[in-house]
Amino acid sequence: MRVLLSTETIAQRVAELAARIAADHPDELPVFLGVLKGAAPFLVDLIRCLPEARRAEAVYDFVDAKSYTGTTSRGVVELCSAGQIVLTARPVLVVDAIVDSGLTLKTVLDWVQGQGPASVRVCALLDKSSRRTCPVPVDYRGFVIEDFFVVGYGLDRDQRYRALPHVAVLR
Repeated sequence: MRVLLSTETIAQRVAELAARIAADHPDELPVFLGVLKGAAPFLVDLIRCLPEARRAEAVYDFVDAKSYTGTTSRGVVELCSAGQIVLTARPVLVVDAIVDSGLTLKTVLDWVQGQGPASVRVCALLDKSSRRTCPVPVDYRGFVIEDFFVVGYGLDRDQRYRALPHVAVLR
């Protein structure tokens, strides 16, 4: 395993993203909607990095989307469970750990749009844009990475490596 993004590098970038999100939403923070399971650590850290005066107003939920077996995308996205918070007429920020082909994010965005939100934006820690086959917006981007299979900081291979505090490339 080779560390691609250190814990410190991730923490610094997450803080920068949280500051931008707070500045872009001065009146009402969006509902943070994380894509499980990979986005869980990122979403929690993002909220913790909001300015202290805004942190208490943060609302979050999760949607469970599955598309991978091992290191291979099945090409089909399954929404296993959807969030419980009402999104109608509210700003929504979809938070994902990684945007690869774009298929998972498109499926989630289609579902969110069907809920009638006031607006929808996307925040991704990692953007593997070289693999994009489905055009999707990424409004807040942590890092653009090359076409590596990465694990850690919520990302897994067959449910392993999620708890690593950094992002690493499997050899």
